[in-house]
Amino acid sequence: MADFSSEPPSEDDGGPVKSFLEHLEDFRWVLVKISVSLALAMLVCLIGANYVMAIVKWPLTQATVSYPGTNQVVTVSFGTNQLGHFQLSDAQEKSLNLGTNRFVAVTVEPLTLGTNQILGWRVDPNATAADEAQRMQIDLVNLSPAGGFFVAIQLAFYGGLVLSAPFIFYFIISFVFPALKLNEQKHVFRALFIGGGLFLTGVSFCYFVLMPVALAASQKYSNWLGLGAAQWRAEEYISFVCRFLLGMGLGFELPVVILTLVKIGVLSYRTLANARRYMIVINLILGAVLTTPEVVTQILMFIPLQFLYELTVWIAWYWDQPDRAKARRRLWLVLAIVLLIASALWAGWKFGEPVIRQHFHG
Repeated sequence: MADFSSEPPSEDDGGPVKSFLEHLEDFRWVLVKISVSLALAMLVCLIGANYVMAIVKWPLTQATVSYPGTNQVVTVSFGTNQLGHFQLSDAQEKSLNLGTNRFVAVTVEPLTLGTNQILGWRVDPNATAADEAQRMQIDLVNLSPAGGFFVAIQLAFYGGLVLSAPFIFYFIISFVFPALKLNEQKHVFRALFIGGGLFLTGVSFCYFVLMPVALAASQKYSNWLGLGAAQWRAEEYISFVCRFLLGMGLGFELPVVILTLVKIGVLSYRTLANARRYMIVINLILGAVLTTPEVVTQILMFIPLQFLYELTVWIAWYWDQPDRAKARRRLWLVLAIVLLIASALWAGWKFGEPVIRQHFHG
């Protein structure tokens, strides 16, 4: 009699068959594990709330302020106190003669002239102090006695989500995977790996590139309306930054969703190609909804989202081709052209923007 116990599992086999109550018990334990891991991660972030706050505030420290024209901008300090940043007029530049650098730091200090004490000034050679004029000067404040507590809880929640995310995903996968067939598990593993990478890419792009621009644009828009923007509520700033990062990360997940639908036959290359004009509008709307309500950050978010959609269309086209070798050569050619155009645009902006600004404001 043949022994079937040693036969390898079929691609259509899943995990062990369980009753509804057994699945319910497994799900209950998954929720318990998720809750415990989130609570522990929140406790860790609550203890180190000052370090989490420093991470959240980093984009604010990188946001820059632009000044019209080419006149010098002077940062005035007295001791350890910074008095402000002042843009000089043409006459003031000639009379003070502070050098050729556009951003200059000046220190005010007491001087003795005979028996009299007067205030004088000297140019501070510290380049860091001069560069402070190019940074946004925004104070994050609490406007209620319990504000600090709520800010700490808010930081602990968002930081705890990030810290416990790998464990949460592991617990969810360990619950779902036994119900999947072996071939389905392979596709899910691949989608999780690629999706996780795209999510981290979106968050990193938003944190290091888009967020400083969005914060600077927000202050400029307030100043354009004639409103002061020297102080922001801490809880609103934290909520804005964390939701912005989450939205950008989820936006970068779009190719995984679309390609999964292509794999199971819901969408095709023709459908995606014909929907290109609609995706342009959708990505522009997403750029407006997920960012501050102004054009610069909207375009900065639209460009990577639309690029990812175009990449998705080309991957779907590649899957649809009978001659994969020829299609692969064509893809490499298109990629080289795109990289060439992107490099040319970057070089034009990097080296041409200062010249254009000086021409119009000189």
